[in-house]
Amino acid sequence: MRNLKLFRSLEFRDIQAPGKPQCFSLRTEQDTVLIGSERGLIEVDPVTREVKNEIPLVAEGFLPEDGSGCIVGIQELLDHESVCVATASGDVLLCNLNTHQLECVGSVASGISVMSWSPDQELVLLATGQQTLIMMTKEFEPIMEQQIHQDDFGESKFITVGWGRKETQFHGSEGRQAAFQMQMHESALPWDDHRPQVTWRGDGQFFAVSVVCPETGSRKVRVWSREFALQSTSEPVAGLGPALAWKPSGSLIASTQDKPNQQDVVFFEKNGLLHGHFTLPFFKDEVKVNDLLWNADSTVLAVWLEDLQREENSTLKTYVQLWTVGNYHWYLKQSLPFSTCGKSKIVSLMWDPVTPYRLHVLCQGWHYLCYDWHWTTDRSSGENLSDMANVAVVDGNRVLVTVFRQSVVPPPMCTYRLLLPHPVNQIMFSAHPKKSNDLAVLDASNQISVYKCGDSPSIDSTVKLGAVGGNGFKISLRTPHLDKSYKIQFENSEDEEVNPLKLGLLTWVQEDVFLAVSHSQSSPQSVIHHLTVAPSVMDDEQGQLNISSSVTVDGVIISLCCNSKTKSVALQVADGQILKYLWESPSLAVEPWKNPGGFPVRFPYPCTQTELAMVGGEECVLGLTDRCRFFINDAEVASNITSFAVHDEFLLLTTYSHTCQCFCLRHASLKTLQAGLSSSHVSNGESLRKVERGSRIVTVVPQDTKLILQMPRGNLEVVHHRALVLAQIRKWLDKLMFKEAFECMRKLRINLNLIHDHNPKVFLENVETFIRQIDSVNHINLFFTELKEEDVTKTMYPPPVTSTVQLSSDPDGKKVDLICDAMRAAMENINPHKYCLSILTSHVKKTTPELEIVLQKVHELQGSAAPVPDAVSAEEALKYLLLLVDVNELYDHSLGTYNFDLVLMVAEKSQKDPKEYLPFLNTLKKMETNYQRFTIDKYLKRYEKAIGHLSKCGPEYFPECLILIKDKNLYNEALKLYPPNSQQYKDISIAYGEHLLQEHLCEPAGLVFARAGAHEKALSAFLACGSWQQALCVAAQLHLTKDQLAGLGRTLAGKLAEQRKHGDAATVLEQYAQ
Repeated sequence: MRNLKLFRSLEFRDIQAPGKPQCFSLRTEQDTVLIGSERGLIEVDPVTREVKNEIPLVAEGFLPEDGSGCIVGIQELLDHESVCVATASGDVLLCNLNTHQLECVGSVASGISVMSWSPDQELVLLATGQQTLIMMTKEFEPIMEQQIHQDDFGESKFITVGWGRKETQFHGSEGRQAAFQMQMHESALPWDDHRPQVTWRGDGQFFAVSVVCPETGSRKVRVWSREFALQSTSEPVAGLGPALAWKPSGSLIASTQDKPNQQDVVFFEKNGLLHGHFTLPFFKDEVKVNDLLWNADSTVLAVWLEDLQREENSTLKTYVQLWTVGNYHWYLKQSLPFSTCGKSKIVSLMWDPVTPYRLHVLCQGWHYLCYDWHWTTDRSSGENLSDMANVAVVDGNRVLVTVFRQSVVPPPMCTYRLLLPHPVNQIMFSAHPKKSNDLAVLDASNQISVYKCGDSPSIDSTVKLGAVGGNGFKISLRTPHLDKSYKIQFENSEDEEVNPLKLGLLTWVQEDVFLAVSHSQSSPQSVIHHLTVAPSVMDDEQGQLNISSSVTVDGVIISLCCNSKTKSVALQVADGQILKYLWESPSLAVEPWKNPGGFPVRFPYPCTQTELAMVGGEECVLGLTDRCRFFINDAEVASNITSFAVHDEFLLLTTYSHTCQCFCLRHASLKTLQAGLSSSHVSNGESLRKVERGSRIVTVVPQDTKLILQMPRGNLEVVHHRALVLAQIRKWLDKLMFKEAFECMRKLRINLNLIHDHNPKVFLENVETFIRQIDSVNHINLFFTELKEEDVTKTMYPPPVTSTVQLSSDPDGKKVDLICDAMRAAMENINPHKYCLSILTSHVKKTTPELEIVLQKVHELQGSAAPVPDAVSAEEALKYLLLLVDVNELYDHSLGTYNFDLVLMVAEKSQKDPKEYLPFLNTLKKMETNYQRFTIDKYLKRYEKAIGHLSKCGPEYFPECLILIKDKNLYNEALKLYPPNSQQYKDISIAYGEHLLQEHLCEPAGLVFARAGAHEKALSAFLACGSWQQALCVAAQLHLTKDQLAGLGRTLAGKLAEQRKHGDAATVLEQYAQ
């Protein structure tokens, strides 16, 4: 979806030389042009506009004096340090431009019609007047001579194995008789000059020759190998033209064909078979094709056409058209109309062999032109929601516009197309921020058509819907309408005739103001023109654009970019210097663009794409060269960038490592960008994304997350870069636009915890707003199910800069529980019936799931009789719960509610066999209530609750209770269930004390025994642990005799002495053992 944009044109008018120019060639190392005429050879420097060398050939006798001589070929030979010239009379000359020495290295008596050198300059091919081909080495030693007309097909002749004869094939509407028709050979076209045409493949291994066959009178294309062996002959093609050009990449040979109702450019394979075509935008017999030329990288095909004389006094024109292909569709990208009379008639043209998009044109009036194009994507530059992310593609007299905000239409289709009266050369969108969808179109007649978006009084016939139309579809798209067409008025009408692309780099900076650049004809200077709308008397007539003011700038301006926000205009001069153009000031001053340090900015290399952007608060110039070097101001940031785009505060780049990187420019610096783009830098997942090999950025939808990429084969891909997505979500959350943020996160698989974690305090304060905006039970449930304690702003989605947002409104509370409680309260406040399922989810998702409460709410639903609008039935609620909770776990919790209706409801939804649970439930129903609950709790292993219910069953169940207490060590819980003076309390205490003795906790055991009144056991326990005070206290309770007390004292003293407590032993002996 790219267009060719002219960024430089070079003129050298009125070259002082004798005769008329006939052909020309280039000296790439010296950047000079060699022009041949009937008088001789001259070398000119188009930059300094001077004639450097002049070599007359008439005086030496190689060209006749009467002016009838003709030079058929010029070729610079680097090895010989000279130029090879072939004349129509048959002489092959070597000319040394330094010494002006001429040498005739060969002569052909019958004359020479074509001289063609191989791309590696190892071989030269001559087509002679005797219809022969002579191949020679670069030293001009003949290798072989062959007849130009051959009866044989060639070495690649097709082999027939006896089946698939033409008579047995399907012939469509022509019928079976088409198989038996004799092939009728049509003669060559009336305007054919019958000269042979030669073209080489890019690697020099093959060459093709187009000649008129003397037997049939029609043209044929023959392919020969480098060894001068015939490879193939083209299939018979009626109306085949003389133009011939082999694609340098080697896949196809281009030629032309006149058909009954149209004229096509056709393509041959190396085997001579046709392989595709495209139609030229002219009627039959309206034009003739003089030549076809491929550029160096095989991406552009130049077609040189000339009007045929159909009326006596009609004005004839010559056209140079540039065609490119994408997605198997051929686009006419540029059309240059020249006059066929006077000085502006084209004599010859050729592509530059080194610079792929440089075209050289030589006109009859010794007028040389050089054009430089580069690829550009014409897209709207608005940054608000009103901008529709338009991308316009030039296709002849049509402009194909795709509106990416509403639909992604793959080329060559489009959303709508604009029909113009003439072929289009340039498109520009308005730089006004609120009118970024308006576009202006410059066509080949130097007319600007302005299309504006808005309400049109009538249907515009020049705007046609593309792939979005059709029966049964309602079009929600607002298409633009043609507001007015303006003719550019040149000060000198000759300028328009001689140079059809006089104005370049057109920019629409204001409602009625255009900026354009032209280059001086005599010096390396450029002129910036202000084109303003001239007042018109009537609204319907064609308007005019006058050049209101002009500013001359030293140097050749090769790019002009405008910032729609700041209205700054930056100019790039060919030497890399960046200038700031103050177009709004009355003085129209031009001053150097300075970096933050105050030094003038100069790009080290010329950049083909430039843009203005705010980097770290400073307005900077961004530039990308055709060799993928990326500059910000005069600092090289990276050297592997294939495309870039500035979107709001983000810079997006695609690299040769097949990644798309996104950087926030608000807080960025040159060092951080250089570090982020270095090969050794390992970027986080937010700024870097892998893309398909060869992807280029087409556009980014403003205030959205869509990034449109185009693949090398032409198809489109829409990706949502994570950095753009998160930035947009953060903006929505800051504006409390929860619905937009939620929909984007759900669609693009962003963790929904970010809604809370981005700013917990704000979210918890606006929970009700969140619920009202989402307004969907399913979406709220989805939000609940994704909740987790992790803070995703610290792990998954760290913010680009350190945030000062309060992390939590309750640092002691758990995040999930806080959200569940807050949202449940809000939902119960808004509509508890509508959000019933979400309320249940809020209970289940808590850190400790509140399943009993959930089941109780389900039971309440079952019991509610009157239906409520938006209410959920108990069965639906239960079915939903089974999605969140394991059915066996839910069955156990339902059993724990002691509600058998609820148990049966859950059991029916489970995979349990009724033979398993029904007998169990029936047995439970027959039991007394407390014992029934004891049995259920024991089954569920809720032993604390079980002994509580069992304690209420009566004394006859106490032995069973005591066994359970001993088994599960529930002594402390059991002691709380009985009064201290009861027998059960004493039994439990004695059992507890014995348990403590087994655990060797003698002192606690003695205390438990003493509390229960078992003083003997308490005394033995205290004796075992040597607690003499406690032992003597218990002894006092037993009312021992004096002798028994003395014996006890001596026993205690012995125990204490063993424990080395001699002081305590002495005290006991002194007081109790006397």
